[in-house]
Amino acid sequence: MPSFISPQKSSPITLQNGKLVVPDNPIIPYIEGDGTGPDIWRATVRVLDAAVANSYSGQRKIHWLEVYAGEKSQRLFNTWLPDETVAACREFLVSIKGPLTTPVGGGIRSLNVALRQLLDMYVCLRPVRWFKGVPSPVKNPGAVDMVIFRENTEDIYAGLEFEEGSADNKLFMGLLQENFPAQFSKIRFPETSGIGIKPVSREGTERLVRSAIDYAIVNKRKSLTIVHKGNIMKYTEGAFRNWAYNVAEQDYPEQTYTWKQWEKTRAEAGDAEANKEQADALANGRILVKDAIADIALQQVLTRPEDFDVIATLNLNGDYLSDALAAQVGGIGIAPGGNINYQTGTAVFEATHGTAPKYADLDKVNPGSLILSGEMMLRYIGWSEAADAIIRAMDAAIASKQVTYDFARLMEGATEVKCSEFADVLIKHL
Repeated sequence: MPSFISPQKSSPITLQNGKLVVPDNPIIPYIEGDGTGPDIWRATVRVLDAAVANSYSGQRKIHWLEVYAGEKSQRLFNTWLPDETVAACREFLVSIKGPLTTPVGGGIRSLNVALRQLLDMYVCLRPVRWFKGVPSPVKNPGAVDMVIFRENTEDIYAGLEFEEGSADNKLFMGLLQENFPAQFSKIRFPETSGIGIKPVSREGTERLVRSAIDYAIVNKRKSLTIVHKGNIMKYTEGAFRNWAYNVAEQDYPEQTYTWKQWEKTRAEAGDAEANKEQADALANGRILVKDAIADIALQQVLTRPEDFDVIATLNLNGDYLSDALAAQVGGIGIAPGGNINYQTGTAVFEATHGTAPKYADLDKVNPGSLILSGEMMLRYIGWSEAADAIIRAMDAAIASKQVTYDFARLMEGATEVKCSEFADVLIKHL
């Protein structure tokens, strides 16, 4: 099994009184990833180190600690996800990773999901914004500026499934038929059905929504949209909607105004009074908390993106929604993400795309997703000057039209550069 040794002259990030305490020389574990992971990690670490060195005149430095997961771990240690890797991410609190292969033929269902669940990182944070000049399939990609809070540990991703034809499936079906005959009767073809269970808890909902509202307050965002399919799944997604509204009204009465409050005032005093109440609340800086059915939301983020700001949603909805939004602003190759437990401080920032093995070791793919995930990581630990520098450099690099193949083929007058060369361009613009 692997044994990880912390770099010398370095210190761990700690959590004290609910806040991260970050030294000038923090230890941050990294997993380079599979497929194109090594290429994009080599580009990313150079950009992150340069941004930190430039922003703090050499007074701060990240000490990188390699830990293992995925194919490299399987090759070296005969395990896809060593316990030591999970322990290191827990001990040092903040980590970063490239894309990982999902093992085929049993074992861990998904390494990404396993890490999220083992570390109880209940928020999948996905900011989505457009960098000027990035090719987009929509007319006004600049209107897209949203932050998705996707619940990361529940929903159908919990992995509570029974394979069709298995002994467990037959046992579960028997229990369902005996104890809940009305529910069993709703299964169209019980003899040949796979079964999945969708857990959604009050506690899981509340901690996600509190994180989203806290973010909206700190970052002066104007609205929070609860995205759900509660019109069909009333006791899971419908409950998510109701619990989310309750959090806003009970825990943040001075900072939020909800559509539930509007509906209550409307029923008691009419439309005009409800509209005035809402207008007054928003004029005084309160955050509007509203909700949208998931299928409608997927349409409206395309047709009315300016109506969305912060979004709180469940696991599957968030998966669909974040990728759909990424397509509007240049694709998943430039979409960053982070998995966070705000209560313990544990966070793993990650490239949101796949491993793309056919491009492995070709120094070709866009490293933007992992670089911008690193920018999120720097912002999370409070190094906002270095994070801001990376955003400015990304703007300048894309404006110069020196971009990797995925953008170059869609941009008129662009110069195609390699993955490593794109890092050079970014560093030049720091």
